[in-house]
Amino acid sequence: MSKIDIPTIKLYGTSRCHKTQYYLKLLDETKLPYEFLDVETNKDHAEQLRGLYENKKLNFPTITIGSKKLRNPKKDVLEKWLQI
Repeated sequence: MSKIDIPTIKLYGTSRCHKTQYYLKLLDETKLPYEFLDVETNKDHAEQLRGLYENKKLNFPTITIGSKKLRNPKKDVLEKWLQI
């Protein structure tokens, strides 16, 4: 059997953002491993998110799946990229 490479999934957002909460719930339901990066409570996470955009703004929620970047995606688009 070969090892399947699962891309790293990261959710950049804030705990107080209702859209971020929506994506946290959705990602929990997938049972896929992911990392939540709160850009409000952690400067390093905020800088990582700024680095994803040319305008250097805190565009959240943003989900990265490997090298793919999704800014506030619709559920069907996210599911397509997660292949669930």
